[in-house]
This record gives sequence, structure tokens and C-alpha cells, in this order.
Amino acid sequence: MATPLLKPGPEAASQADEPTSPVARFEADAPLAMDAGVDLAPWQIAYQTAGTLNEARSNAVLVCHALTGDQHFANTHPVTGKGGWWDRLVGPGKPVDTDRYFVICANVVGSCMGTTGPASLNPATGRAYGLDFPLVTIRDMVRGQAMLLDRLGIKDLFLCIGGSMGGMQVLQWAASYPERVFAAMPIATGARHSAQNIAFHEVGRQAILADPNWHGGRYLDVGTRPAKGLGVARMGAHITYLSEPALHRKFGRRLQDRDAPTFSFDADFQIESYLRHQGITFVERFDANAYLYLTRAMDYFDLAADHGGVLANAFRGTRTRFCIMSFTSDWLFPTADSRAIVHALNAAAAPVAFVEVESDKGHDAFLLDEPTMISAARGFIAAAARERGL
Repeated sequence: MATPLLKPGPEAASQADEPTSPVARFEADAPLAMDAGVDLAPWQIAYQTAGTLNEARSNAVLVCHALTGDQHFANTHPVTGKGGWWDRLVGPGKPVDTDRYFVICANVVGSCMGTTGPASLNPATGRAYGLDFPLVTIRDMVRGQAMLLDRLGIKDLFLCIGGSMGGMQVLQWAASYPERVFAAMPIATGARHSAQNIAFHEVGRQAILADPNWHGGRYLDVGTRPAKGLGVARMGAHITYLSEPALHRKFGRRLQDRDAPTFSFDADFQIESYLRHQGITFVERFDANAYLYLTRAMDYFDLAADHGGVLANAFRGTRTRFCIMSFTSDWLFPTADSRAIVHALNAAAAPVAFVEVESDKGHDAFLLDEPTMISAARGFIAAAARERGL
């Protein structure tokens, strides 16, 4: 008998309003002004920290998470039980050294791990926002993070660092608050989303919307979830995070727990079983509507369009030090995207270093054990720390 494609996992909805992490709550007198023209209030932002803020408050590092990441960058995840998602780069003695720096990571606006988003309770209705939540942009996420830093009494950042959607946030930070960012490290990202990336996101969104359990975004009201649609969206997206050489090395055409094909639509191949597992585990920890909102935020991101169509204008006069990093096998955000950022920074006379890491691991290389990435990050951060006097 063929195994089911996907099944709903345990509910993670409790994290949406009462997360297992610190929360900064903002009432009606401190709304979040959103690009959609809405002043969101009340609202909250969930975050985690590691390390100690020095007396001068000059050693703060903001880690910006990717699309399906969250604030649990260096601690055990409350839903999955896994360790921090960037523990290869952040931690004691690592490039982002928590023995030297005070590191903050906030769940972005529109997500589902404690910062206000579509899975959060709408105080006006007493039920989850669903699609009543305003559309979110990368700039909204950064505004929310800036308000959190204000609440924490942190005037500026020694370093802002992140990969993929996190890298978009780093670029937006440098453009929106250049006086607050001493050093910036956007990794495996771009200054805008390509047509191809928008297309992949749309396929994933349509998978969710086509699930009969989506209920027009009101699935939480009726106690169900669009698990199959969200799982398929994750499966499709996960392929874009890898590379063909990495897939071939890890799986090839090897069969899964069998010696011959079953002549069915069961998961005959190891790669099929792997993707189904990715779908199932993702459904256990992520909200479907949040996936719709965050993919849309990435699609809308176009830093040049926000500055008269000229990317260099986003960085005019900046004193921020930059290190841009790409990976040779990343076809989601290829090296050409990083080079475009470097050229814009050069045109704006901004101090910038560029590192292209030779890797066959695809887009997800920024989350993996890549010695060149770790070495380059360590060198850039150490040099910036000397300039900062840390």
C-alpha cells in the first residue's frame, strides 16, 4: 500500500501568541507603520538573545533569519527539539562570538513563532487574523526590529548579518538606518527577487490555496490545517535550496528500502522519501498563511525601485562596512545578484568586500559547514571589531 504523502503534525499554533522566548509588546500608542498603509496595534515581537551587552552598548549583533527560520538561532527549538539553525556561525568562539558580542534574533513580522502575523489573535475579532492581516514587506520587518532595539536600549548595531531573506533584511537595514549599522554581512541574497523566484513562490502559494483544508485562510477557526498544500509548497521550495550535484551525491537514483521499483506512486526513490519527510516536518512547525505572507514579502522586495530605480542610491553616503557573500552553486540567488550589490556599493563609494565561496551545496550552503564561509566571516567580523574598538 502506498504511504500517505503528508499528514498533519502536532499543533505549533501555541507559539503564535505565547512563544517560548522573550516578547516585546507594543500597545496602541506604539503602532507599527506598515507599507500597506496600516498602523498595526497592538502588536508584539518575539526574540532570543545570547551573550552580554557591554557597558557602552556597542557590541550588539542582529541576526536576521531566512524565510522559514525564526528567532531560535542558538537554542533548542521549542517545537522540533533541534539545535539553533545557525550554530555553525554563531556561538562561543565562533565568527559571531557570543563570548564577545550581544546577539539578538527576532522573529519577523508576519511569521508564526511569536511575532504578530496571520496566525496571531486579532483583538478586534477574538480569532486569528488569517487574511485580515495586512500584507508585509521586508521594510516592515526591519521597522519592527528597529522598534525592538529601541525597546532594548540599543542605539546602533556593531553587525547586522543574515542569509537569503535574512540578507534582504540586512540590505534594508543598511538602506533605512545607515547610521545604526556599523558593519553589514548579507549572504546568499539579492537586492530584488527575480521573476524565476517569484514563479517558484507562486507555485507554492497555489498549492496551499488549492488545499480543501485551507478554508479561505480560516482553517484555524475550524480546527484544521492545509497540511498537504503546505507540505507540497515546502517540497518544491526545498529543491531550489539545493543543487543538482548535491542531490546526485546524496541520493542519485537510489531506491528507498527496496530492491526494485514497486510500479506504483509510492516513494520508490530516496529523493522522493526525503522530500516527503521535508514536507511533513515543515507542516509540524510552520503556519500556512505565514508562508503565504513571507513569500509575498520576498517577492515585493526591490531595493533599487525604492530609490529611483538606481540601487547605488540606496547606499549613498553610507559609512557602513559591507561583506557580500555568494556561493557558486546557488541558483536561487546566483553570484550575479551579489555582484550587482557590490557594483552598487562601489558606485556609492561604500567600503565593501566580496567573497564567492566555491561550493556544490546550493543555496542552503550558508546554513551548512562551509569552511571558506566561516573563515571569511571570521576575518571580516574580527577586522570590523578592531575598527569598532571591541
